[in-house]
Amino acid sequence: MKPTLLITLFLATFCQVQSQIIFVRQGAMGNGTSWSDATGDLAVALKQAASGTQVWVAYGTYKSTTSGDRNASFQVKDGVSLYGNFNGTETSIEQRTNEASATILSGEIGQPGQADNTYNVVFMKNVGDNTVIDGFVITAGNANGQANEGMKTRCGGGMFIDGENGSSMPTISNCEFRNNLGRDGAAVYNNGRKGECSPVFVNCTFKKNEAGLDGGAMYNDGRLKGQSNPTLTNCLFERNMGTYGGAICNATEDGTCNLTLENCTFNENAAYLRGGAVFSLNGDEKCYMELMNCKFASNYPDDQNMIFTTTASRGNAFKVSGN
Repeated sequence: MKPTLLITLFLATFCQVQSQIIFVRQGAMGNGTSWSDATGDLAVALKQAASGTQVWVAYGTYKSTTSGDRNASFQVKDGVSLYGNFNGTETSIEQRTNEASATILSGEIGQPGQADNTYNVVFMKNVGDNTVIDGFVITAGNANGQANEGMKTRCGGGMFIDGENGSSMPTISNCEFRNNLGRDGAAVYNNGRKGECSPVFVNCTFKKNEAGLDGGAMYNDGRLKGQSNPTLTNCLFERNMGTYGGAICNATEDGTCNLTLENCTFNENAAYLRGGAVFSLNGDEKCYMELMNCKFASNYPDDQNMIFTTTASRGNAFKVSGN
């Protein structure tokens, strides 16, 4: 390769790193350095993004692969901020008006229908609190794999957040999780097994997700001496379904799960067995839930009690503040 070409490639890469913004627009063919030279491949942009990089994504529908590989996901690395809902002219994040069509991350990678869709639309592993996902519709994941508990092929069709043997504490805001499937945690699986998974969700909607087993929308796993301590503020759970925990299921055994819900609404979620809204299966340690100004309506069954908590194990606890 000629020296001049090497220098040109180096300068292009250097300028992109210096800008710390990668621009993505559906159908674009550029290198991602501006809206006018945007890339169309979000999965590749995320691979290129280093800690401190922002990835700006214009409205449209994006898929993690064109190969039909069900293991493919949009993988967000530690310290990366992923922002959607741009119309493709903005020069700052604050200029987003939410009037553009949605920015959709879809698991629909194969034939029509969800049978061959990607197992997890979005995946994160051991990411810190400087990792952000903001402004997306996350849909059509299908984590239906025949695998052991906690494996991502059977958990978190919409999003799998992995803190196993480490910790994950990302912030997810202004996102909608809809029509995702999975055996456990159809929309989101917070895996804190042998580690910690404590994400923050703000202004998120969970709608029409369905788990074949537990946690129609979300599963918080603090087993194997781990911790799963999510915080949710101004979130809506509506018409999600699971066997235990129509909206949310917590599992601890010898670990912990501290769930904080503030100004959240649970409406028309359904469990086949127990916990129309939230089901907590406690073990040797406590699973503590704090509810502040939350609303529960028409969840089935157990709507009168709002939360079903097993009584056989010690450490059952939840606090309700406001209604």
